[in-house]
Amino acid sequence: MSKDTIDVRGAEEHNLKDIDVTIPREEFTVVTGLSGSGKSSLAFETVYAEGQRRYIESLSAYARNFLGQMDKPQVETVEGLSPAISIDQKNAANNPRSTVGTVTELHDYLRLLYARVGTPHCPDCGREVGEQSAQNMVERILELPEGTKAKLAAPVVRDQKGAFEDLFEELVSEGYARVEIDGEEYDLTMDDPDLDENFDHTVDVIVDRVKVSTETRPRIIDSVETALAEAEGVLKVILPDASEAVAADLGEEARRTGALGEEREEDDRFVVEFSKDLACTHCGIDVPEIETRSFSFNSPHGACPECEGLGETKEVDEGLVVQDESKPLKHVFEAWSYNRSYYQTRLDAVAEHFGVSLSTPFEDLDEDVRQAFLYGTDGEVVFKRSTKNGTRRKQKRFEGVIPNLERRYIETDSDSTRDHIEDYMSVTECPACDGTRLKPASRAVLVDDTAITEINAMSIGDALDHFESMEADLTEREKVIAEEILKEIRARLSFMVEVGLEYLTLDREAATLSGGESQRIRLATQIGSGLVGVLYVLDEPSIGLHQRDNDRLLDTLEELRDLGNTLLVVEHDEETMRRADNVIDMGPGPGKRGGEVVANGTVEEVKATEESITGDYLSGRKQIPVPDERRDPDGALTVLGARQHNLTDLDVDIPLGCFTAITGVSGSGKSTLMHEVLYKGLARQMNDNTSVIPGDHDSLEGLDQIETVRLIDQSPIGRTPRSNPATYTGVFDYIRELFAQTKLSKQRGYEKGRFSFNVKGGRCEECGGQGTVKIEMNFLSDVHVPCEECDGARYNDATLDVTYKGKTIADVLELSVEEAYDFFESSSRIRRRLKLLKDVGLDYMKLGQPSTTLSGGEAQRIKLAEELGKKDSGETLYLLDEPTTGLHSEDERKLIDVLHRLTDDGNTVVVIEHELDLVKNADHIIDLGPEGGENGGEIVATGTPEEVARLDDSHTGRYLRDLLPKIDLEGPRGERVEPVTAPMDDD
Repeated sequence: MSKDTIDVRGAEEHNLKDIDVTIPREEFTVVTGLSGSGKSSLAFETVYAEGQRRYIESLSAYARNFLGQMDKPQVETVEGLSPAISIDQKNAANNPRSTVGTVTELHDYLRLLYARVGTPHCPDCGREVGEQSAQNMVERILELPEGTKAKLAAPVVRDQKGAFEDLFEELVSEGYARVEIDGEEYDLTMDDPDLDENFDHTVDVIVDRVKVSTETRPRIIDSVETALAEAEGVLKVILPDASEAVAADLGEEARRTGALGEEREEDDRFVVEFSKDLACTHCGIDVPEIETRSFSFNSPHGACPECEGLGETKEVDEGLVVQDESKPLKHVFEAWSYNRSYYQTRLDAVAEHFGVSLSTPFEDLDEDVRQAFLYGTDGEVVFKRSTKNGTRRKQKRFEGVIPNLERRYIETDSDSTRDHIEDYMSVTECPACDGTRLKPASRAVLVDDTAITEINAMSIGDALDHFESMEADLTEREKVIAEEILKEIRARLSFMVEVGLEYLTLDREAATLSGGESQRIRLATQIGSGLVGVLYVLDEPSIGLHQRDNDRLLDTLEELRDLGNTLLVVEHDEETMRRADNVIDMGPGPGKRGGEVVANGTVEEVKATEESITGDYLSGRKQIPVPDERRDPDGALTVLGARQHNLTDLDVDIPLGCFTAITGVSGSGKSTLMHEVLYKGLARQMNDNTSVIPGDHDSLEGLDQIETVRLIDQSPIGRTPRSNPATYTGVFDYIRELFAQTKLSKQRGYEKGRFSFNVKGGRCEECGGQGTVKIEMNFLSDVHVPCEECDGARYNDATLDVTYKGKTIADVLELSVEEAYDFFESSSRIRRRLKLLKDVGLDYMKLGQPSTTLSGGEAQRIKLAEELGKKDSGETLYLLDEPTTGLHSEDERKLIDVLHRLTDDGNTVVVIEHELDLVKNADHIIDLGPEGGENGGEIVATGTPEEVARLDDSHTGRYLRDLLPKIDLEGPRGERVEPVTAPMDDD
């Protein structure tokens, strides 16, 4: 063993075959190979898992109890390990409160900057907030109506944990008798407050209780000054019996916006805070003290009270409540279907009140009548109810369908009722904060005349430009305070730009990021940390990247290596391999035929290894060919006026009967065009799916030329281990039928349900058909062991008595797709579906592999195989999102053949893709850009790959040139499509 290498000996995790591997330290190593060849098993399940396990084991037993444990991988030894960090494709966060700014910690530095050098302004008039003297406070109090009772208090503790026993003793010694704790008054000379030290508390010392009058002016002045001295310049005025008029006198608008005090619902109290430093003398608004938490939308001190910091609210949508105005009145409100008989009496009464028939179509009613049904009546309506003593009549105002649903949604304890009502609700931008998530007072604090919400709305690139020039506009005092903060902000923004994320806005929800974007965010964070001597294990960082952006990513990885770190990257991208120091090629095949090291060395050494399929493609011995000719379209599906997100009022034709690739740099608008506009628009119009809300566009034309639309994305095929490729594709139904037709099954009366592990009867009840049982460990990780009752087979002994060609149903689930294809040679139905899985490159996958262990690319290819298995009459529009994810060039070739086959059958295939070998196989390219974010959203070029390659404006075209043989740069060029601007109305 050398100190310059990481030495893996005897690795047998998953399909690894007792392999020995040497990984050079402080170098950039790529692990590649066919899908299922053992790449992740080596990099993540062996090397990273062992490094992480050793680190956690070095901690105390107490700490391990909270961190959990990782199982020891099946490996003899791993020597020379460094501390390991995994950067995979998982989303950065699923919490709706997480944004790009929060997950990168940029928002924390922004909060600190605004709290330290921000200038508060009035949230009402926008004037800069100045200091407020004790005299100003006294004058404000004396403006209250004569005789108003007021408590003048000093807030000495504000939202802090503790019991505060020493504080109470000190206050008594200073002569203070009364305090308010969390709004409740105590007499310290008689009461002994027993506070839970684990909860936040607020303690206000009652300095004086007065009645406002000119005679009490001297006393009020003295008490105000005393309170300000006790609470370091803050005074709290508590009005126990405040009327609406009094509240108005203190500034109703200020109270409503949250900038001034709060009104408590449990009584008539009105509380207002004065600060010696922050107040708008023009509007009479007192602004709360500026703290870092004032700019946090995860804290009640900064979050908008209407949306609680989410930036959006759920509201009942009129368009969803009335989905078909042509329906008669008695059937139009499907939202009331969960209690139809009760609500039908309401409709009867209102219809009788207005003199309309329940059979009248809703669209034929007068506008005022429609509004009354939706939002309620101004006057009272007679409601009838049958009882034993006859019909009872009651007059009251009709609430309206929409207000009723909104009220029921809040009040109901029934999850099913709430879920039902949610089907008729849409998410809208919070009207109180305009989606910015923060209180008005927080939004009114400016640095360099810019609010923190404006910074959050900027793209990372624009934010970097803003902060690069900011320091020149700060005062000398502000420069001293902000110097280190600005340095951190600029560094983090620069790292994000380096990895190609300059188009993301800081307020973008983390849950909406792709796996590749999330990975690059974590990568930028690691570069910023400046760690040295770390082992970084990355999972296909090139996924979702245009070739232009991939070059920038590789520069970043090399920078991370040059700091003195070791990079172990699972990757298929050829450019990444060519720039790596070392390549480990796994294989030679997938699944059981893989798990061996085919080559380990430089790119040139791998290219020279004849047994290496990767070497074949790197050297050019194998390549994905360019089609001899391109298909001509049979028509076009036209998108008009697409304006969702950054799309700039696009008009675009999608040729029918062709294979089309939508390309462009990251953030250029590809997913918005396909998912938000095209798919959701077609789903709503073709399938009458009113629950789908498409992205903003004018219209879709040419729908009559396609029969149906199918989206094949990378979402999981199931969320539990019970789902697997066999169940998803339906092949398991045919297999269970075969077992039910055996002689023993017929003798015992077994039907095909007996061979399902999801229902009682044939499954093992000890493990519920899971095959494993979880054993909870105290200081170690939970262990999943084979069920002792069925030994992991999932079925009981009686079911396992039945065999087909010598194998039990459990044995069949352990077969790979390729093995099962040969095993069921006599069943054409089973072989046909298994052939489809083989065609998409999944011949290595076990039939019973749990869906939770599948990658996104594997899940997408299973869906593709399942679609291929359907009876297809042609004229189907297939939409795929980056189908080459996780594919080796050899697997990609198989996928391209499948896509061509789909197109040849008369269908239309549209893919979002960056992989140039697939793009060069398309009949037509729609290239978006020219850049990402607000600088994207335009159509840069459309045409065949050869035509697009001749355009200098197209990033995609420039990279395509090297892959297209004998391209004539003087030949026909793709069409440069200018954005369409809608004409203005004459008025």
